Amino acid sequence: MRLVAIGLAAGIFSALFGVGGGIVAVPLLILLARMPTRVATATSLGAITITALAGVVVYGIRGDVDVGYAAVVGIPAAAGALFGTSLQQRLNITTLSYGFAFLLAGVGVWLLWP
Repeated sequence: MRLVAIGLAAGIFSALFGVGGGIVAVPLLILLARMPTRVATATSLGAITITALAGVVVYGIRGDVDVGYAAVVGIPAAAGALFGTSLQQRLNITTLSYGFAFLLAGVGVWLLWP
C-alpha cells in the first residue's frame, strides 16, 4: 500500500510541476518503503517511464506537447542519465545523500528567491 501511495504522489506532482521521480519518489521510497538509496533511485527511474508516458499522452491529446523541444531536451537527458548512473555507482551512500539534500535545498531557495 505504501508503494501505491508513493506512486500516486509522484504521479500527481509529476503532472502538476514536471517533477516526481527524483524529488518525490526517491525520498519517499527511502523513508517510507525503507529501500536502499540505489534501489530507490533505480526503482524511481523505472516508474517514471510509466508516469511520463501517461502524462505526455494526456498533455498530447490537449496539444500541449512540443515534440521537437522534447527531443532536444530528452536526448541529452538520456545521455546524462547514463553518465549519472555510472557516477552514482562510484559514490558512497553518504555522499549521494548529502548531494541530493543540497540539490533539493538549493532548488527550494532558488524557487523562493524573488
